[in-house]
Amino acid sequence: MEISDKSVILLAEDEFEDIELLYPLLRLREEGIRVIVVGTGLKDSYVGKHGYTIDIDENANTINPLDYDGIIVPGGWAPDRLRTNIYVKNLIKDMAENNRAIGCICHGASVLVSANVIQGYKLTCTDSIIDDVINAGGDYTSEGNCVDRNIISAKIPGNLPEFMKNILDYLNSEN
Repeated sequence: MEISDKSVILLAEDEFEDIELLYPLLRLREEGIRVIVVGTGLKDSYVGKHGYTIDIDENANTINPLDYDGIIVPGGWAPDRLRTNIYVKNLIKDMAENNRAIGCICHGASVLVSANVIQGYKLTCTDSIIDDVINAGGDYTSEGNCVDRNIISAKIPGNLPEFMKNILDYLNSEN
């Protein structure tokens, strides 16, 4: 399958970190990958921490995870809202169970914590949720980027270029 035949979910909620949503969105589209922006179902659009507005394509309760090759969880304050949504958590769980690419940036790892999918996985995250990752059974690393099987993580926005390279490498692989 060509990379341009792939589809990726990009999660959004209010107060997302603008660059952590926009950079993956644009890089994936540059590669010809179909990107679906998915929200919690509460609104038709969400506003980032720095004022960028993103329209939602679908809601988490209407998505079939088997139709997608990966999912990315941007950081900011949006993960605090995403991690309490049962449909988002189930979406992450289903993606994990089916070995789909799961990317998280900065605070985005907290959504994976709440979905109970990181036990035994090595990953990185922002410093404020290190304890959450460890307490959920994750193996925290202070590296800027980390790939452990299908979970691909970045610590901060400055790690986005390598993060996206890792996402694209995974999508190009036969996983």
